[in-house]
Amino acid sequence: MLREFTNSVTRWDTLLFHRIFGWGDKRFLNRSFRLISWSANGYLYPFVALYVFRNYGDALSKPFLISAFVAFPIKGLLYHFLKQAMKRDRPFETIDDVHFRVRPPDKFSFPSGHTASAFLVMTLLSSFFQIPALQIGTFIWAAMVGVARVYLGVHYPTDVLAGALLGICTAEIGMWFAM
Repeated sequence: MLREFTNSVTRWDTLLFHRIFGWGDKRFLNRSFRLISWSANGYLYPFVALYVFRNYGDALSKPFLISAFVAFPIKGLLYHFLKQAMKRDRPFETIDDVHFRVRPPDKFSFPSGHTASAFLVMTLLSSFFQIPALQIGTFIWAAMVGVARVYLGVHYPTDVLAGALLGICTAEIGMWFAM
């Protein structure tokens, strides 16, 4: 029963990977998805924190920043633990005719750290700033980070799903700690 479920998930995962990766090696998509993926590297997050700190009172900025300072290290620890525990090969290493369109930051695929970080930031921003346009925009951005990682050939869809769950859960832990 468990084996059937695992095989079914693996088939779905590979099929969806091929659908997204199969959009083709087009210059516009390559550049767009590289930029979207890069936006989740973490370089921009200090600017988000600085913006919140400078433009909102202590009542909002202090719990937001505490949540982020708690959530990111927890995400990092869980991310590295899962990477080493699962040791899942990246798609370009296991699927013929698949190459990476961006160099991966490490050897293993599961979970997607870029997606985890994007969903962590999305969850914090959406929770603290309940502005519908911001919530929708950050969700679309975080989801596109996940799609980008698949399109770029460095993650399977389940890696992205696990990263999203990791980011959301660690953001919730950070917010629980700050409240």
